[in-house]
Amino acid sequence: MDTVSNHDLLREYRTYLLVEKGLRPLSCEAYASDMRTFAEFLDGRHGVLIHANQQDVSMFLEHLRVHGIDSRSAARKLSCLRGFYKWLLLDARIHHDPTVNIESPKAWKVLPKSLAESEVTAMLDAADIHARHPENQAAALRDRAILEVLYAGGLRVSEITALLVGDLALEMGRLQVRGKGDKERLTPLGKAAVQSLEDYLKNARPQLDAKARSHSRKGPAWLFLSLRGLPMTRQSIWRLVKAANRSASPHTLRHSCATHMVEHGADLRSVQTLLGHADISTTQIYTHLALNRLKEVHRMHHPRGKTRSALLTTARERAIEEPIPPQKAARDGLFLVARGENGK
Repeated sequence: MDTVSNHDLLREYRTYLLVEKGLRPLSCEAYASDMRTFAEFLDGRHGVLIHANQQDVSMFLEHLRVHGIDSRSAARKLSCLRGFYKWLLLDARIHHDPTVNIESPKAWKVLPKSLAESEVTAMLDAADIHARHPENQAAALRDRAILEVLYAGGLRVSEITALLVGDLALEMGRLQVRGKGDKERLTPLGKAAVQSLEDYLKNARPQLDAKARSHSRKGPAWLFLSLRGLPMTRQSIWRLVKAANRSASPHTLRHSCATHMVEHGADLRSVQTLLGHADISTTQIYTHLALNRLKEVHRMHHPRGKTRSALLTTARERAIEEPIPPQKAARDGLFLVARGENGK
């Protein structure tokens, strides 16, 4: 059996992900980081990656739980381990996959944060207010377009920074997105996002692009440019989202897009396609978000679903409008309320 060191093995795996799987450097580094966490855990147990067994994997997951790692992060790390040992198995470096029959943590229980529709509207309106000042107009129009696209298409931050002008087909209301593993998908845009992009392309991007040309910068025609004419970075996208809503992030808008679509009746397959999820089980988390909202609506509005305080409030309102017969009030446990509100 292979006795290669953890360091050399992870270097080989990173190269495999980069060259053969076509993942981006940042994604490769994220996978390598998760594997290094497992390797460090094995070091404490006097083990190495290539000799790990099922007990090692189970103990690692328990170690994560004890140290406060949420189930969603633990599930991601386990998924990384599965990919790593599948690679070793296919390469005939090991004979048994230690992740087989290991149950994944219930990641769906940790629901992603999403904004209310009114909160998204407030974020977009804030960009409009800034656009009224001439000195802020170019940046404000750009920021509004970015926020609209993040919300309309549910894009990842890495996807929006990779957009080129040529990826747009505004007359058809869509854009071409390069997702994880350089997989491309066509993403529809709503009327609001198309209008914001048209405003940005006409009234802001030429001004920003002129700054790039003035510095003799040549390269791809990136869609979203900074005030210096450079392509927007992940960090700059994060900052502009935070400026619009301190509790939000680019991924919050992605979650909000999916959640609001499911709440308005979209089927999971459509949402999966929009978000670029390889596995629909990843998309199923949004049914839980929508169910939570449905339960809250049911609790507040169904006559048999209300809390006791809500029932008492409703009873007071009805008692004001019409007297309640004492026999019925006593039967319903609302006698005192009826008497108090009717002054009897």
